[in-house]
Formats: sequence, structure tokens, C-alpha cells
Amino acid sequence: MFDFEKLEVYQIAKALVVDTLKLIYSNNTIDPYIKDQWKRASLNIILNLSEGTGRMTAADKKHFITIARSSVFECVAILEVASQLGYVPLNEAQGYYERYEKVSKMLLGMFRSHNEKE
Repeated sequence: MFDFEKLEVYQIAKALVVDTLKLIYSNNTIDPYIKDQWKRASLNIILNLSEGTGRMTAADKKHFITIARSSVFECVAILEVASQLGYVPLNEAQGYYERYEKVSKMLLGMFRSHNEKE
């Protein structure tokens, strides 16, 4: 097992990404550009988290955690637009929003823990 797979934030983010991708692929009404951008931003959360975990210095790790968290923010912005356009029902969008918020907070905590190691 790789180190990143042991992280709770990775497991939660991965489940969120899978659910997001299922939503994106099952909804044929979502604009193709929004679909593509949302897919990329979602995947970037776990890709940057996993890549950062493999880095050797705290500064490198923090850099990739920051990028992963930025991708969470991007997903939230896309979710809000998709919801306002009627692509995602409000109650479903709220559930995704809360999950993105949880991942964001966990990544921030992870970032801060690397400050203590420096």
C-alpha cells in the first residue's frame, strides 16, 4: 500500500471524486466544457494529493497540498454554476458542497501540520 492510500483525506476525497465523476457522466445535459473542467479539477484533487505525498521535503509536500486544495475550490465554483444552471438539484449540490468543504478543511490541516515540521 502506498502512503497516500493510508490518508483519511485521500479516502474521503477519492469517494467524492468517484461520486462527482458518476454525476458528470450520468448527466447528459451538463455543458461539455463544464463537464470537462469539473472532471479535471476533481481528478486533480487526488492526483496532487498523491503526488505531494511522494515528495521528500515539507515545502514540496505543501506545494502539492495547496494545488489539491485549489482544485477543491475550483470544483465548488463549478458546482455552484452547475447548480444555478439546473444541472444539479439544489439538495444534491448542497451534499457535494459539504463534502468539498470537509476535504478542504482536512487539506488545510495537513498543510498546517507540515508547517510544524519545518
